[in-house]
Amino acid sequence: MMKELKRTPLFLRMMCLIGILIVTTLLLLGLFLNHQYAESIEEQMGLRVLSVAQSVSAIPEVIEAFKHDQPELVIQPIAEHIRLLTGAEFIVVGSKEGVRYSHPIDNRIGQKMVGGDNDRALINGESYVSEAVGSLGPSIRGKVPIINESGDIVGLVSVGFLMEDLKNVVKEHVMEIWLIVVGLIGLGMIGAFIISYQLKKEIHGLEPEEIGRLYEEKEAILQSIHEGVIAVNDEGKVTMFNQAARKFMVKECREEQLIGRPIKELLPKTRLHEVLKTGEKQINQELWIEDELVVVNRVPIVIKNKVAGAVSSFRERKEMVLLSEELSKVKKYTDALRAQTHEFANKLNIISGLLQLGKNDEAIQYIQMESKFQQQTIHFLIERVQDPIISAILLGKLNQAQELGIKMEIEESSCLLTRLSEKQQEALSTVLGNLLDNAFDALMEARMQEPYVFVSFMDVGKELIFEIEDNGIGIPLERQNTIFEQGYSTKKGKHRGFGLALVRDAVERVNGEIMIEQGVYGGACFVVTMPKEDKR
Repeated sequence: MMKELKRTPLFLRMMCLIGILIVTTLLLLGLFLNHQYAESIEEQMGLRVLSVAQSVSAIPEVIEAFKHDQPELVIQPIAEHIRLLTGAEFIVVGSKEGVRYSHPIDNRIGQKMVGGDNDRALINGESYVSEAVGSLGPSIRGKVPIINESGDIVGLVSVGFLMEDLKNVVKEHVMEIWLIVVGLIGLGMIGAFIISYQLKKEIHGLEPEEIGRLYEEKEAILQSIHEGVIAVNDEGKVTMFNQAARKFMVKECREEQLIGRPIKELLPKTRLHEVLKTGEKQINQELWIEDELVVVNRVPIVIKNKVAGAVSSFRERKEMVLLSEELSKVKKYTDALRAQTHEFANKLNIISGLLQLGKNDEAIQYIQMESKFQQQTIHFLIERVQDPIISAILLGKLNQAQELGIKMEIEESSCLLTRLSEKQQEALSTVLGNLLDNAFDALMEARMQEPYVFVSFMDVGKELIFEIEDNGIGIPLERQNTIFEQGYSTKKGKHRGFGLALVRDAVERVNGEIMIEQGVYGGACFVVTMPKEDKR
């Protein structure tokens, strides 16, 4: 039964539940009103008959008639006249012994009153309302004693309406109540339909089971995201977060309940309030959280063209730097291989041309010359550079320079025999790759007649020293303090200004330094120093 109920569409379930609630409530209300109305009518009837009885008992002619031998001759016409005027079912005036002096049916005059409810009026002198069965049937009666000038009780007045008449009056009015109840039930069912339809529309036609599953899926996805994610409402209070976001919060709040807390308490330097105010997203913004530099994205939540909140994601900048370095390293290897392939293809074309022209001796001489150069270069790198990754980068850059028509020279006394750690190897790959690329780009942009790049490295004492210099136009003195800032570049185009920033970060991670000096060839001269000991 429960399974069938769960399979019933939400729309029908809501219609049935709201309908049952409305019908039950209105039926109970109808019964209550019916009972209250019946009691009210009965009370009003009682007051009415009591009032009429009191009026009759106070008529002087009625009181005076009790002194005559035949009081009914005076009382009956008066009582009947009043009965017809008031609409009472009966007005009976009786003696102290209970003998009738008036009655709607003439032949019952002179007979004993029935009902057994006269004692309170005749003995105690009370005026009251009672229900009893009289000669005409069950009735509601008003009983009032008749008191003469001496203060003695000489008789009583009984005015009444039959209970059957009272019930007919109640039925007429109760029918109106139930018609109103039925109309309200109809309106309630229409309202139930509108509410159910609107709610179904607001939840995009989803069933409760589907909503529950979506919530669980969303929570699982949210917690699986490596980045810290936190969402706030339009008041700047936290509505959602994942566990990865806790480490970016103020230390005192990391283990506390975050939902409902103002974001300013958890992240004092946040700029989410700006997003809530302007509705504009902020992408790849840097934010210092304690001693950690974090890259933050802030995006507004817009519902029906209104900013209803905002979402912010956090990622440690060092992760992005490491990823960028890995990509940069792969690019360097790719460029080196591409340069070697292109240069090798050019040399094969030269050899092929010489052979086709019948210049066999010149072809052999050219092959020997190129082979000698490659062997000398490779032999130098094998002998002077201990790390194969650094050797590969230098060899690739030599071939790239040759392809670009740039003369690149490595000082003969250079050596790098220290075994590098993985951290130092990554730092040197970033440093050499970016500085040599910058030198090549500067020389090509300056259109130097004899472009030249000089590289030297020394492995002496406790430090490794690298020097990269070109004969380009150099770097103006006023710009030397800003070239290492991320986004700063003298080159045109987008996505510039990251190379030297990466170089600076790579050098700093191995406790090294990078400086700019006045070069002997007139261009830029970068000097990089780093300690041999890798203090992790």
